[in-house]
Amino acid sequence: MSAHPYDLKAALLASRAQHVALVHFPIGLFFAAVLFDLLARWKKNAGLGSAAYFNFLLAAISTVPTLASGVLAWQWALAGQPLKGILRWHLAFGWLSAVLLWMVWLLQRADRCLPERARVSATVLVELLALLVVALTGHLGGFLSGVNGVPAIMKN
Repeated sequence: MSAHPYDLKAALLASRAQHVALVHFPIGLFFAAVLFDLLARWKKNAGLGSAAYFNFLLAAISTVPTLASGVLAWQWALAGQPLKGILRWHLAFGWLSAVLLWMVWLLQRADRCLPERARVSATVLVELLALLVVALTGHLGGFLSGVNGVPAIMKN
């Protein structure tokens, strides 16, 4: 493959490039959705509530290609070897993050069917838990990519 920085073929076929690029969509959409939802509840603004709902939906949907690209990166980089250490934790928290993002969207969907005064405040607790899990997953991924230090994958 070419060493040119704008070589599209090299970028698309790199073993972890897709996952590193795709992971930003669910993270960014979810963090924005939580912010919109908290503001919507505080200001009682239906427009912000709708923005939150659709950001939650898009964040949940974007977990599917993100998880798939992570599993493919594992297969390409490590030839399917058993995972250990940070990589195993990153995989486990990644799946947990995806489940929580879908759960938050389902809770949001259920909340939209209720009148404003009957909305479930427990949804916010699940959102905040998911926010912590997503942040931890991203932090662990930072170690794997080398952003937070030497790539753990290279220490094996």
